[in-house]
Amino acid sequence: MAFSTVVSAAIHGLHVEMIHVEADVSNGLPMFHMVGYLSSEVKEASERVRTAIRNSDIQLPAKKMVINLAPATVRKRGASFDLPIALAVLASMGIFPEERLKETLVVGELSLDGRVQEVSGILPIVMKAKEEGCHACILPEQNVQEGALVEGIRILGVGHLREACQYLRGEQELEVPSGRIRNKVANSLDIELVDYSDIQGQEAVKRAAEVAVAGGHNLLMVGPPGSGKSMMAKRIPTILPPPSLEESMEITKIYSVLGMVDKEHPLITGRPFRSVHHTVTKAALIGGGMIPVPGEISLAHGGVLFLDELAEFQKPVLEVLRQPLEERQIRITRSHGNYVFPANFILASAMNPCPCGNYPNFEKCGCTPGQIQQYLGKISQPFLDRIDICVEAPKVSYEALSAGEKQESSAVIRSRVCKAREVQNERYIGTRILSNSMLGVKELKEYCHLGRREELLMRQAFVALGLTARTYHKILKVARTIADLELSEKIRECHLKEAIGYRTLDKKYWGR
Repeated sequence: MAFSTVVSAAIHGLHVEMIHVEADVSNGLPMFHMVGYLSSEVKEASERVRTAIRNSDIQLPAKKMVINLAPATVRKRGASFDLPIALAVLASMGIFPEERLKETLVVGELSLDGRVQEVSGILPIVMKAKEEGCHACILPEQNVQEGALVEGIRILGVGHLREACQYLRGEQELEVPSGRIRNKVANSLDIELVDYSDIQGQEAVKRAAEVAVAGGHNLLMVGPPGSGKSMMAKRIPTILPPPSLEESMEITKIYSVLGMVDKEHPLITGRPFRSVHHTVTKAALIGGGMIPVPGEISLAHGGVLFLDELAEFQKPVLEVLRQPLEERQIRITRSHGNYVFPANFILASAMNPCPCGNYPNFEKCGCTPGQIQQYLGKISQPFLDRIDICVEAPKVSYEALSAGEKQESSAVIRSRVCKAREVQNERYIGTRILSNSMLGVKELKEYCHLGRREELLMRQAFVALGLTARTYHKILKVARTIADLELSEKIRECHLKEAIGYRTLDKKYWGR
């Protein structure tokens, strides 16, 4: 009987901590004792492991068994330590040589009959294992395709504890997954069969959506019910540029932690589109809880977060979005640690101009001024300042609906968006800036230089619209995007006028 160690991992938020599962089997009073700052589900592993070993035709001796999960300062949660605990105990018993587990990471949950069950968070765990110098990972066979997305490390899948023992004794080889898709650049969008050609009229709103996507800007659509705001938003993914392989891996990593990836085709090759109901809580939106996990804004990372009926959201819920919209990440602090989740998304939102939706048509609107003010007052000035583009979606006329003209397709719009993004990629090469919406004050001076006539126009707009410093910068960023769509190196008056037009709703509805 001896001492052995197996390498495993624990996930805290999106951060992975390497865990060393140590097992010591020695003479003494028969016991199976586990230590190392364990949660209740990890403590229960003792019963699962002992039963799984017995049902794998291996007899446990009447010895003193002590298992430690180091470091003891890190909280261990979940059932993914079952398999490494079992293998550490069996290695200590001499069932197989411990050297076979050298530089190998092991994760997996055990059933009572010895079957190895899938666990979540495999992709970030394998990526961390590779960083730490591990050469192989023993995973549940259901998670093999997900683990195989990481290049440069052997992925070994096991379906039963007995298989793992036979491999470690050298009695059989585990099949290495073939046909990996990790080198395949994402070229498809995981979206429904919708298209902008389905929408008749609303050309101004379509243009606003195109500009928003081309520069990564946040979008607010205001209009009466039935004007096509939700239809417009749900088609935004069809004009988003496809993500690169690195972006796909980053998005998949977030969904992996939450166990939301497809086991057969784990790589997410389309940009996320998350539509959130107005009853959502702050924790569900930004992440958190007693054990912090990513929220909807992190699930929308790299894609679009759609908030329909914006004024129906609780005001405190909307206010928590202010910081993530600026910093493009969310920081959650708990007594046991800090968690950072990515949140680089396009916010698309839609709302009615009043409770009944007909303002400012006073022939149909029956809302009192107080009701309208209270309704619009749910959208605060600081939140509105973080919206780059505000556009009105008027009621669609019968002529527009009945017109038989073929509308511009999403593919055509996407081609223009991709060209504008290519211009931005070339311009910001060597920096952390991915789109115009990420420009800081210093970068604005360098990339958004205005001529004399453009400066005069901006001065007039600043005074007439009562712009803040933030909204002034937003206009410059949007104008830069409009110029990029036209492949113009300089920002001209026409670009500024269109960008300024996307701020006029502040005055019309909010009087700001």
